[in-house]
Amino acid sequence: MCGFTGFTGKIDKQKKIIKNMNNTIIHRGPDSDGFYVDDNIALGFRRLSIIDLNSGDQPIYNEDRSKVIVFNGEIYNFEEIKKELIKLGHKFTTKTDTEVLIHGYEEWQEKILDRLRGMFAFAIWDIEKKELFIARDFFGIKPLYYTVVNDNLIFASEIKAILEHPDVDKELNEDALANYLMFQYAVPPETLFKGIKVLLPGTYLKFKNGKLKTKKYWNPYFKIDDKMSFDDAVNKIDKVFLDSVKAHKISDVEVGSFLSSGVDSSVVAACYHGDKAFTVGFDYDGWNEIDVAKDLAEKIGVKHYSKVISIEEFWDAIPKVQYHMDLPLADPSCISLYFANKLASEHVKVVLSGEGADELFGGYGIYREPLSLAKYMKIPKFIRKPLGALATLLPNIKGRSFLIRGSKTVEERYIGNANYVTLKEVDKILNKRIKRTDFKEITAPYYEDIKDYDDITKMQYLDINLWMTGDILLKADKMSMANSIELRVPFLDRYVFEVASSIPTRHRLDLQTFKKALREMAKRHLPEGNAKIPKKGFPTPVKLFLKDDKYYNIVRKAFQSDTAKHYFNVDYITNMLDKEHYSTSKARRKDKSREIWNIYAFLVWYKAYFEED
Repeated sequence: MCGFTGFTGKIDKQKKIIKNMNNTIIHRGPDSDGFYVDDNIALGFRRLSIIDLNSGDQPIYNEDRSKVIVFNGEIYNFEEIKKELIKLGHKFTTKTDTEVLIHGYEEWQEKILDRLRGMFAFAIWDIEKKELFIARDFFGIKPLYYTVVNDNLIFASEIKAILEHPDVDKELNEDALANYLMFQYAVPPETLFKGIKVLLPGTYLKFKNGKLKTKKYWNPYFKIDDKMSFDDAVNKIDKVFLDSVKAHKISDVEVGSFLSSGVDSSVVAACYHGDKAFTVGFDYDGWNEIDVAKDLAEKIGVKHYSKVISIEEFWDAIPKVQYHMDLPLADPSCISLYFANKLASEHVKVVLSGEGADELFGGYGIYREPLSLAKYMKIPKFIRKPLGALATLLPNIKGRSFLIRGSKTVEERYIGNANYVTLKEVDKILNKRIKRTDFKEITAPYYEDIKDYDDITKMQYLDINLWMTGDILLKADKMSMANSIELRVPFLDRYVFEVASSIPTRHRLDLQTFKKALREMAKRHLPEGNAKIPKKGFPTPVKLFLKDDKYYNIVRKAFQSDTAKHYFNVDYITNMLDKEHYSTSKARRKDKSREIWNIYAFLVWYKAYFEED
């Protein structure tokens, strides 16, 4: 796990600029750095040594030094690709997976991507052709950001490095703010920095003579085998997952595992056959999974490490977390994840985690919605639609939400797992001058990709492309790298996905059970009962924190700031905090913690990047 930076074009103080860019991401690779600079490009690299500790420093060249690479990630099948390349006449000087990429590109060009198994973002500069090739992995596990200024490409593993380039003007992308509030993250490929974009998962770009071209080389399409039996599904998952865990353990340093009470991390911890597992929690009833995780660790023979996060530690970490995120993220679990990685970094250099299982195997509660609405959706839409409109005028009584949701197609109602702020609410929250965008402009292309599939599969596909990239994997990468630790995700393996995407919807979930086939597989590896534990995610008691006088006042002060007045309707958001969430009146009290946190996370992030100069 590492990080890299770069820019094309000749500029004064070229070496100093690339070094400054590199210095902003030392946390990604504290072990060493490296540079390549010529009249046409500058490349910088920071290394966290995992494989070939002694001779794997980057940049790395091909045999005749006509190409040079910087690479962030891990290629788990590099040994077999290396054998093939050696037979084709390529000569290797290191034992790293990095060198496989540059020789593979030399041999097959972009077709090398079809052979890879792993997580990656890499940049290859063809010195003779003066052409740059950059690629990002299938799911977007590893990040890559870029911008074009004065016909030159500036790119890096983190945005904060791009901002160090003197030609980049740091400016808020106001057009992306409304979407951030609706989705709770910056929706790819846009970022909250004007002109800076994220390279989408499964995409590569080529840059030459000031011209940039991007191409999608892989999509997470579902190829459902409706004839597959439940037992076949379970057997296939078991076989491919164990193989993936084995591949993800490839390392020259010790590998640990995160462990919560949920089935995803539990089955990872049980199957990886390592020595250490890590859990964090809070000192609140219902918000602490440490005891359950500790009990499981004892049963599977893994040494367990845990930490209880105090309310003071949580709030003190927020500015640091939002800075390391690069982009505002209104998911408070990123702070829990920061502490989990910090704990793990004290004992290991690599940690396995359970991200991706919910999206691939059907693990979110919202995925039940099409099943619960199935009978109602048989009523003609011309009847359902006015009933839904009428329900919006009613108080929040039982059945209201059902009528509203049932009046819409999945394309009209579902924007992702974090769908909790409507466009009407965004209109009330934002300053009137800020542009609003209908979320369907973002989601429509994804729904079009998978228009012939059932609604549950459509929801999963949307989450794999948006929610997982914009939230789940963003925080996984940034919070691990903030602590100089490599996080690996064995569920997000291309071969695991091939199996997951073939499983019939009825084997993924029903009205009683989420991740049916995956849970059945987990029973083979977990003590009795652990595979049935309900999903909690990374529970974070923000709604309780916001009722504490000290932290309520911190948020209220932020809501009264000049920045808040510039972007938001301060009267509306303060009323939301004071008279609804914090209210002592049972009649008026509402849980507005997610909406409040959404705005507060943005304000903290904004202060870190725009008010600290």
